[in-house]
Amino acid sequence: METTRHFTATAYIVNDGATALHHHDRLGIRVPPGGHVDRDELPHEAALREIEEETGLEATLVDDTREVTGPDGVSLPRPRHVMLYDINVHPDGSVGHQHVDLLYYASVERREITPAPGETDADAWEWYTPEELRAGEMDADTVELGCEAIEVVGNGG
Repeated sequence: METTRHFTATAYIVNDGATALHHHDRLGIRVPPGGHVDRDELPHEAALREIEEETGLEATLVDDTREVTGPDGVSLPRPRHVMLYDINVHPDGSVGHQHVDLLYYASVERREITPAPGETDADAWEWYTPEELRAGEMDADTVELGCEAIEVVGNGG
């Protein structure tokens, strides 16, 4: 069986030592803003779009990518991590669908979340400090990446 793979972009947003996560009803876990990379956009653009749609916040990616110039090329912001997630696992153990997730860290100026119409309700979002991430019942990768994002953004990149 063939595995279908889609590219997604996710961003841990940070403000004043905390990151925002929302409860994803279908998955039953807490996740940061993110979603599929549209056909006409670059991964970092998708991450910024998803942040704005899901939270109403304008974000600035924390990017330490070294500028490389060429006659026909430009450097793009480098994701902090590239993760592979199994989305649809069949009873026989085969994987039907995966997400190749390009993960970014970003800063936001405020914590007031106002999602676009049709997005997850603002009440589903919470801000978590590293201590709260570690104390909660969350997936290990969410805790590790959330804590790392808070540290990186707090140190300016």
